[in-house]
Formats: sequence, structure tokens, C-alpha cells
Amino acid sequence: MEPGNGTQISEFLLLGLSQALELQPLIFGLFLSMYLVTVLGNLLIILAVSSDSHLHTPMYFFLSNLSLVDICFTSTTIPKMLWNIQTQSKVITYEGCITQMYFYTLFAVLDNFILTVMAYDRFVAICHPLHYMVIMNPQLCGLLVLLSWILSAMVSLLHSLMVLRLSFCSDLEIPHFFCELNQILYSYSKILSSICGIPSAQGKYKAFSTCASHLSVVSLFYGRNLGVYLSSTAAHSAQLSATTSVMYTVVTPMLNPFIYSLRNNDIKRALQRFFGSHLQHMEPGNGTQISEFLLLGLSQTLELQPLIFGLFLSMYLVTVLGNLLIILAVSSDSHLHTPMYFFLSNLSLVDICFTSTTIPKMLWNIQTQSKVITYQGCITQMYFYILFAMLDNMILTVMAYDRFVAICHPLHYMVIMNPQLCGLLVLVSWIMSVLNSLLNSLMVLGLRFCSDLKIPHFFCELSQVVHIACSDTFLNNIIMYFSAGLLGGGPFAGILYSYSKILSSICGIPSAQGKYKAFSTCASHLSVVSLFYSTSLGVYLSFTATQNAHSSATASVMYTVVTPMLNPFIYSLRNNDIKRALQRFLGR
Repeated sequence: MEPGNGTQISEFLLLGLSQALELQPLIFGLFLSMYLVTVLGNLLIILAVSSDSHLHTPMYFFLSNLSLVDICFTSTTIPKMLWNIQTQSKVITYEGCITQMYFYTLFAVLDNFILTVMAYDRFVAICHPLHYMVIMNPQLCGLLVLLSWILSAMVSLLHSLMVLRLSFCSDLEIPHFFCELNQILYSYSKILSSICGIPSAQGKYKAFSTCASHLSVVSLFYGRNLGVYLSSTAAHSAQLSATTSVMYTVVTPMLNPFIYSLRNNDIKRALQRFFGSHLQHMEPGNGTQISEFLLLGLSQTLELQPLIFGLFLSMYLVTVLGNLLIILAVSSDSHLHTPMYFFLSNLSLVDICFTSTTIPKMLWNIQTQSKVITYQGCITQMYFYILFAMLDNMILTVMAYDRFVAICHPLHYMVIMNPQLCGLLVLVSWIMSVLNSLLNSLMVLGLRFCSDLKIPHFFCELSQVVHIACSDTFLNNIIMYFSAGLLGGGPFAGILYSYSKILSSICGIPSAQGKYKAFSTCASHLSVVSLFYSTSLGVYLSFTATQNAHSSATASVMYTVVTPMLNPFIYSLRNNDIKRALQRFLGR
């Protein structure tokens, strides 16, 4: 493997999707979120099929294999891309490039073969329904998958060995984010002719519905592949090819589980059974249905209840009023119609919603001298609490990226942070938060609760609800810590990365006045971030150390009530633009 000049090749350079430094954090966040959704979605399909005996059929056996291949397919390219962005390196070793290319080709061809096998399965099911289980026996299904693996491995090995024969000169730049190197039509022609021969419309619909999901995935896979390579051939643009290939290397594997779960009642029922989303499954040990929990609150001392009520009512009113004033000031002043204040108004809205999920119910319970919350109310409160807590985290991360672009790339700020990108960032934050909250809430629906239904908190906090369950909570804890680590730690790492770049840029400014002016633009956000993460991290670290639920409930007041209340004061007191906008709004 020697190039023309006789020197040994040791590495290539992967140029990626874009070489613009200011876009790297955005690309990192977008691809990380799509990769997590792909892995999680396909894992859910595999778990649903393996856990439900009704789905132990050839069709779902092939589907679980397709999901496994999709996970492996995206895992050959995206992790290396994310690592290169994180380390600001474009290097991939020669051996690493050949290995990546081998596995990419292997899983791409295997995807193709599995889709073909699934088409054959649908052909037998519709054209030979009486002999389906005889023809598609376990031995044949296993043989078809094994044959697909063997053929894919041989094709991939052949391509890799052919690349090993090539010599490379000085230009070792690959304009891509990875090292990239018609049986189905026949099956569907037979299926179509069989469907047309069915006399009743209901029979035609039922027959077609069994292969609708597979047909959608096939159309998605081949349509995008063909579009990518035709556009690349027509335009002769390597950068265009790299960008469009995202569709079949990342987007298609991500959408497959959604297509199969949304269009397939068997998968939906299996997922419902897996997560235990039917309320009749939520029965305690004595067979009675759970209808309510008891929220013990911050204190059970009766004489303290009026004080707690007055204190929390005042803090809630200040939180709502302060954040509403921020939203009104931003919306009413055209000078504040900028990305920074757009994100700030979204943060204020989220803070209002965040406190509104917990405090009103707490005040109502104190006023009525009741500790009861219904089972449905508890799950609903927990869902929205997780949603807005994660959304708070995401919005703070987006605001850190906004400050990073403003300070590190000031001349391109308005071009990069255009209205479309700002809207997209907020939309992605909402989608990720909703999915995370939905997953954690569905996992709680699968738990059984016994006689001890007391929650030592003033709201239905996820870990406290899981803690009082009398069924196995191992999977719940895994999902809870996994999502908290990725969707909590990931954005926090993004904030640290942004501020490390901001700090290095500020240190490079020669004048003290210039440094102060640059730092003042992100001082408010840095204060809010410090307050949010220090209080939430302190609560969970102290709870882990002491295992004292009551002290955890008291300490959690800091980030659930105090932090949202202080946010508008921090932004209004430290920000002259907000103060001037408020003065104009209030007619000062």
C-alpha cells in the first residue's frame, strides 16, 4: 500500500459535511440526536418483538434483524463523525478507513438483502397463505438471514480487498463524513396480481396492509439511494453527495422503526404490552386498582402550612409575572427581535410552564388540607415536569450556542443565526424533550404499586415514584439514568464546550474594555446556567449521598421554584436592553 512517491500511507482526512467552524456544534447536536433516536427506536422494535410471543413469526423475525442492521449501519459512521467534530480533527487512520468502509458496505448490502427477504416473506404470505408456515419455517428463515450475512460479508470483503490494491498519492482528503466506497420488484408484481384477484375490497385492503410498512421502507431506502447517486452523477459534486447521503445513512434507519410502529397494530400492541401502558396492568399486589397517591409535601406540621402556602404562592406569582414581563418586553420592542432575545422569551415561557406543573397542585393540597393526587394526575404531572425540565436544559444549551456564534464569529452572526435556524433549534429542543418525557412516563406505566403509595415530595418526581414501586425497577433505572446522562450531560457538555471557546476568544481581545463588552453579552446567561446546574446537581448528589427523600424534596425547591423565579431578575438587572424595553412597555 504505497503511493506514487513511495511513502507509506498512515491516514486520510475526512472533510465532513461542512468546514465552517461555527456550524460544527449544530451539526454535532443534530447528528447526535438523530443517532440516539435511531438506536432507541430500533432497540424498542427488537425488544417488542423478542418480548411478545405473538410476534415470534417470520415477518417480525426479519423486522428485528432489519432493526439490528440499521443500528449497526449508523454506528459505523456517526460515532466517528461526532468524535472528529468534538476533537476538531478530520483524521482517520488508513486501517480505520478500510475497516469503516468494510462494515459500511457490509451493513448497506445486508440492509438490501434483508429487505429482499422481507419482500419474499410477504410474497409467500399473500400468494400462498395456506402454505405460509410450512414454507417459511424457522430453518428457512434462519438460512435466509445467514445467507444474507454470508453474501454481504463476501461482497464487502471483495470491495475492501480491491481498495487495498490501490496506491494513493499526496491528496488524501475525502470530501465526505465517512470512508464510502432486483428481486423485490418481482415479488411485488406477484403480490399485486394476487391482491387484484381478491374479490372483496376488504380482503384487498387486509392483504395490502400486511406489506404496507415494508413497501414504505423499501420505497424510502431505494428512492433516496437512487436520488442521491443520480444527483451526485449529474452534479459531480462530492460535497453534494456527502450532504445528500445523510438521507439513506442516517434518516432512513431513523424513520424505519416509526414507519413499522405507526403503521403496524401488532407492533403497537407489543410496545404497549412491553411498557405496560394499559391501566388495568397497573394493579397492586392485593388486586385492587390504583386510583391515587399521597403527596406528603415539604412538611407535615399543621402550623407551618399557612407559612408554606404564602411563601410558595408569592414565589409562584413573582415567577409568572417576572417571566411574563420578559416575554411582553421582547415581543413589544422591535430592537429585541434578535436570536438572543427570541431564545430568552422561549426560556421565560418554559419557566412559567415548569413551575405551573407543580406549584398550583401543591397550593391546592395545602388549601384543601388534602395530600391526594390521582394516578392519572400523577403520571400527567410527571410527564410535563420531565418535559419542561429537559426543555429548560435544551434552551439553555441553544442560548450558549447563540453566545458562542455572537462572540467567536461576530461578523457572520446574523447569517448563521437566521430565523429558520433559530426556529429549527427550538423545534428540535421540543421534539427531543417530548420524546424523552414520553419514554420515561411510559416506563412508569409498566410498574406495579403495592400498599405504600406515599410520595415524600410535593410533586410526582420520577425517581420518587419509581422508588415506591413494588415491581422490578431495574429497566426504569437504566432508562432514567441513561436519558439523564445523554440528554442532561450532553447539553451540559455542549455548554462547557461553547464557553471554553468563548473564554479563549475573550482572552484574545487586546483591550480591557473589549473584553468586558464581550463578556457582558453572556454574563446573564452564564449566571442562569450556573444557578440551574449547580442547584439541580447539588440536589441529586446530596440525595444519592444521604438517601433522604425529605431533604431531597426541600432542596429541589431551589431548581423547581427559586431558579425560574430568579431568571427574569438576572436578565433584567444585568441587561440594559431589557430594562429599557420594560421602561418603554410600562410607560416609565
